[in-house]
Amino acid sequence: MTEILANIVGSAAALCSVTSFAPQAIKIWKTRDASSVSLKTYSLTVTCFVLWVAYGVLTGAWPIIVANGLALVMAATVLVMKWRFSPDATKS
Repeated sequence: MTEILANIVGSAAALCSVTSFAPQAIKIWKTRDASSVSLKTYSLTVTCFVLWVAYGVLTGAWPIIVANGLALVMAATVLVMKWRFSPDATKS
């Protein structure tokens, strides 16, 4: 029972991590405005997810790889849109 509960909690955490970037990405895409997004914050977030994926690969922890890989894609999407839709992206 403990392993099942741990897997449920882990799956819920992964789902939250991945989907947490969707509202920001959707808003930027619709408005074509990313001026309210912090370049430093999203750069650090993307770096963190890259490191988590590397950790997962090094330890063979596929749940870490998958969850953080998907979150990396979502966070990187926001970061790319920040660069694309913000004329002042280098100032943030």
